[in-house]
Amino acid sequence: MLRLDGKVALVTGCGTHGEGWGNGKAISVLLARQGAKVFGADLSLAAAQETQRIINEEGGEAHVMAANVTQSAGVKEMVDACMAQYGRIDILINNVGRSEPGGPVEMSEETWDEQMDVNVKTAFLCCKAVLPIMEKQGVGAVVSISSVAGLRYVGKPQVGYAAGKAALMQLTQTTAVIYADRGVRLNCVAPGLVFTPLVKRLADKYAKGDFEGFVAHRHKQVPAGFMGDAWDVANTVVFLASDESRYITGQTIVVDGGLISATR
Repeated sequence: MLRLDGKVALVTGCGTHGEGWGNGKAISVLLARQGAKVFGADLSLAAAQETQRIINEEGGEAHVMAANVTQSAGVKEMVDACMAQYGRIDILINNVGRSEPGGPVEMSEETWDEQMDVNVKTAFLCCKAVLPIMEKQGVGAVVSISSVAGLRYVGKPQVGYAAGKAALMQLTQTTAVIYADRGVRLNCVAPGLVFTPLVKRLADKYAKGDFEGFVAHRHKQVPAGFMGDAWDVANTVVFLASDESRYITGQTIVVDGGLISATR
């Protein structure tokens, strides 16, 4: 079940900035454990290389590079390098994202533009470059990491992030319909409150650095009683990337311990 042998997975944001397991790192490692050859990119080459080290030490195969996927030139360089290395792309994981605080009044125009670039333009550019490759192959799976913030207000004033993640889900759904008869599937995973190294930076932004209080609050928000982790996200991504989900396209799977169901 869920084997990816012989498949090539291109993962953006493949590294974790800090100690522990972020989504991109866990997704990349799990894809490799299931047999995929992983080509990873991250703004931080050191973070990408740490993910590569783990995969290679476990007997998997990975190549990584530094890339800025908010720019078409960076995306082209990444896709060209992956194709030069492997000659195909079976799986694309759009994992780049970042949250900044503020409503429309408080948020600067520059921050708004940056939030759109990071949270939705990156996926647009990667799809623009990779979909023709997948269509020519006659097969492909794209999984984009959205957020429950794109579905509901979840307690943080983050209008740019929420709008970007909502746009990402609609980008995915519309494109999935366009490509449904071309052998290419597109889906989203929408994590809820997930305990990754990013939580420390969120505490600095949204809780004045009260990390312990911020973590406790997030645990209490979840009906399950605890935040998930990057592996909960990665397991869902692997399912959507695998042939077992061949009849699923244009969907968003929410991974949130019941958060959204409890906040309708």
